[in-house]
Order: sequence, then C-alpha cells, then structure tokens
Amino acid sequence: MTTAEPAAGNGEFDLGGLLAERGAERYELHARYLNHQLPRMLHTIGFDKVYERAEGAYFWDADGQDHLDMLAGFGVMGLGRHHPVVRKALHDVLDAQLADLTRFDCQPLPGLLAERLLAHSPHLDRVFFGNSGTEAVETALKFARYATGRPRVLYCDHAFHGLTTGSLSVNGESGFRDGFAPLLPDTAVPLGDLDALARELRKGDVAALIVEPIQGKGVHEAPPGYLRAAQELLHGHKALLILDEVQTGLGRTGDFYAYQHEEGVEPDLVCVAKALSGGYVPVGATLGKEWIFKKVYSSMDRVLVHSASFGSNAQAMAAGLAVLSVMENEEIVANARATGELLKSRLAALVDTYELLSEVRGRGLMIGIEFGRPRSLKLRGRWTMLQAARKGLFAQMVVVPLLQRHRILTQVSGDHLEVIKLIPPLIIGEREVDRFVAAFTEVMDDAHSGGGLMWDFGRTLVKQAVANR
Repeated sequence: MTTAEPAAGNGEFDLGGLLAERGAERYELHARYLNHQLPRMLHTIGFDKVYERAEGAYFWDADGQDHLDMLAGFGVMGLGRHHPVVRKALHDVLDAQLADLTRFDCQPLPGLLAERLLAHSPHLDRVFFGNSGTEAVETALKFARYATGRPRVLYCDHAFHGLTTGSLSVNGESGFRDGFAPLLPDTAVPLGDLDALARELRKGDVAALIVEPIQGKGVHEAPPGYLRAAQELLHGHKALLILDEVQTGLGRTGDFYAYQHEEGVEPDLVCVAKALSGGYVPVGATLGKEWIFKKVYSSMDRVLVHSASFGSNAQAMAAGLAVLSVMENEEIVANARATGELLKSRLAALVDTYELLSEVRGRGLMIGIEFGRPRSLKLRGRWTMLQAARKGLFAQMVVVPLLQRHRILTQVSGDHLEVIKLIPPLIIGEREVDRFVAAFTEVMDDAHSGGGLMWDFGRTLVKQAVANR
C-alpha cells in the first residue's frame, strides 16, 4: 500500500475528500497501524461489514440495506446515532467559539451539567468530569482511598470496571489482568455474598467495595437487598460503597440509575459515562458525597490534586446537557422500561420451546440470553463438540446469522460465555422488538432442526479455536 496525500483543495483539509479517496482501505489501515487482531477477528466471523451511514437504531450499508443495532456501541449510543438535539448542541457550542479549557477560569457549562446530573442523583453532592468510564472508576478509587486512608478495594467476581491500571485492579476476569501485574491492593468477593464481604471488612484495611448493580459480563443482577445490606456493612466498618453505573446508568435498566430499583441504597460514589456522551464526545463523571470531595480537595494547595486535561471541555458538557434534556423531554427512561419488559417477556416465552435456550434475564434494555446443554442426544453431541473446543462458540454461532441473514448486530456478553447481551439504543420500540424476536426465532429454529448452515459455521469456529490454542 502506498501512502497517498489527503485530498484537499487550496491547501485546506478536506475530510469528505479524504474519506472518499481512502475509505475503502479501512480494514487494511487498521490491520497495518492499529490492533491487527481486530480486523482478523471480524473477517473470521463475517462481521467485516462496511457501513456507510447511521441514524437512530439503524446502520445502512453501501447497498442501502438497513441493519438494526442491538449493541449501541456497547451502550454508548443510548439515544441512538446522530440524535438531532445532540447534534444541534454540538454545532451551537462550536459556533459559540467559547474560551474553553483556559484552566484558570470557571466556565458555566460544567456547573450546569453537574447541577442537572445531580438533580437525578439524590444523596450525591458533587461531580468530577473526566473522559471515559475507566477514568470515572479511577477517580472513585483514588477518592475512596484518600477519604478513608485505607489501601484495599473490594470488587466482585466477573466484574468489569475498565482496563487502565487502577480499574484493571478491580476487574474480575483473569483474561484482562494476566501479564499486567503488579496491580493495586484488591480482593474479589462473590456478587451477593455478604459473609465474604464481612470477612474482608473485619481486616480493617478496606477503603471501599465497587460493584455493578447488574454485571455487564453475563448480565448478572445483584440479589434483591444485597446493595443495601452491603452498604450497611461497609458503613459499619467506615468503608465506602462505589457503584459503577457506566453501562447501567442513564436509563438503561428502566430507572435513571440501576441502583434506584432498590429502596434505601445511598452510594458514596457513582461512576457514569457511555450514554452521557450522546455518542459523540467522550465524557465520564464521578459523583460523590460532599465530605469526600472536601477531604480530597482540602486546601488551595490541593486544588489540582486530581484533574483531567480534557475534563469538563465545552463539547462534552454540551453533549451531556443535550442528552439529559432529551431523556427528560422524550421520556427515555420510561421507554426503556416498557420496551425492555416487552422484549424480555417475548424472549422468555421461547425458553420452553427451545432446549438450547436456558434463560432470559436482565432489566430494562439490558437483557442476557443464555444458552445451555440440550436434552436431545443429537443436539447434545453437537453442543459437546463446541464446548470441547471453546466455551462460548454456540452464542457466537447465533450472533453471526442474526447479522448475516437478518441484518441485526448483536454480540456475546464476554469471552467463554454462552450469553448474548442485548443493549440496544434506549429509543427502540415495538417495531424493533418484533424484528429481533422474529429473527431470533428463525435462528433458533435452524439450530434445533440440525440444519446445515449454523452447524457448518460451528465447525469453522471449532477449527479456528483449535488453531489458536
């Protein structure tokens, strides 16, 4: 490949011309200059699509065919793609030519977004703005350790809180942690196990427990009453409760925050990101109680003890304000609750029909579809073949025909899991539910009939898995 000069006119940068000239090289460019395993993986499973444009809950390819998005960029696109209110806000803030990021003034947009975000967050008082979910978690970890004067943070088995070094220390999956030690002092406890939590707290060195109200990996919900009981245990030992709402927050589960589903939960720190961005400008936020912030920022000498170069930038703040406005004006949380209940109930009704379908769980528009060992001898043999090669291959066998035959984008909820996670844009409705359920039913019919297409692809995945060992 030769490096071509960007298309331009009169010496000016021409983005449209550059994309027209070089856009077809997208997979080759990624393989050469970025993570080379990503295009390799996409080619292997047939996800190497070329999407030309997107709007709402849909992509369109070069042939003008629509593709339903049930992934929402791993939850980033809570309002779908290119919501007109968010787009206008970004055009407006660019046109305003604000004196942004001077570092030595107080612009109005960060304060306005903090005020509006805290209006949805009872018992929390202040906000730190960063640039991502993992940064929001890093902030919470630092603040908890400083505020308590203790080093150790507890997390739950199978948790996911990000991949920078601090957040990696509270990651419950060894596949992400391997090779990156030493990490921060930490200890894993099973989600829902109050006895294990109490044992660790008695050691006296625990700063906090960080927990997802619904785990993204596998879509496992904290048992009823667990968060409140954990909070009481933590506070009894002068430790803090950190809730990671990076994926579950801002309406995803049918409440503004997932923890609000349970009465009496008052976290000390809450992490949000993803949907707050409107899908445009990276933004993360750590919300916390007054005393924690005042302890961290205890004097003028400590005014910059924790900061972010791009935190609170005008574009991110404008996007966040527009997102919250849309959520309130278009009743996004109520729609996520109602549409999620419809989708979950219709999928759950299929469990008795398909022996490969084990469970449908989740809340709002965060739904896990789990597959399990079938009863019939013929299907059991094929299932065993896949499991012997690599756990999680059957779920991958399902997401591929959903995309290839039905133009619906989904993905497995984690490595070595037979679970598909649905986290579509929160704006979807009955039309999208009908389309997904019809497509999923057809794929399940094919899997149970013993037909060739799915199981042929399964054999391809087995060969790939064996080759990678």
